[in-house]
Amino acid sequence: MQLFLVIAAAHFLALLSPGPDFFLVARTSLTAGWKVASGASLGIALANGVFIVVAFAGVEAMHPDSVWFVILQMAGCIYLFYLGVLFICYAGDGTLHVPMSTQKTSATTAYRAWWRALGMGFLSGILNPKNALFYASLVSLLTEPYAISVGWKVFYGLWMFSIVALWDTLVAVLIGNQRVLQRFARIQPWLERVSGVMLILLAMAVLGAMILHR
Repeated sequence: MQLFLVIAAAHFLALLSPGPDFFLVARTSLTAGWKVASGASLGIALANGVFIVVAFAGVEAMHPDSVWFVILQMAGCIYLFYLGVLFICYAGDGTLHVPMSTQKTSATTAYRAWWRALGMGFLSGILNPKNALFYASLVSLLTEPYAISVGWKVFYGLWMFSIVALWDTLVAVLIGNQRVLQRFARIQPWLERVSGVMLILLAMAVLGAMILHR
């Protein structure tokens, strides 16, 4: 139980720290509303689920020194940079390669927007260097003498997947509230530009750390 509390606390603290996943959910919720943003939340949770399964399966790719892990980090840096540029270029216009309309949206358009948001959420989650590093650290933690049974691994996995999905959805609902949207309407473009700059800086920081580590 003590080990679970440590892992649960570390996992939740990692969720609290703003990163590309948070910025994507926030941006989608501001421009399309929380219902579309819930697709991004689920996509991010599914990506975390992939990391969880791979980590607990002991796949070599999750080891920080493996070639596949380095490739994943590089791809993540490229995607963060790309996402940051999109945030800056499309700041305030309500588009990010996802149909964003908060009023009189047809059921078909909303359905497609939700699925596209889910795809972007999955890409953000699977290419997020922070996620890769966290679950790689988890692998190193859950070894002897702290190795756990298959049942506990399933429990940990379901817990972390659920917390990611619930937290990101909560963020989407809170930010997508109409009162919040009205208050942020004027400064939304600047918030998106700042978020884009932070994503680009994060990509450069991760890339710099990789170069120094090598």
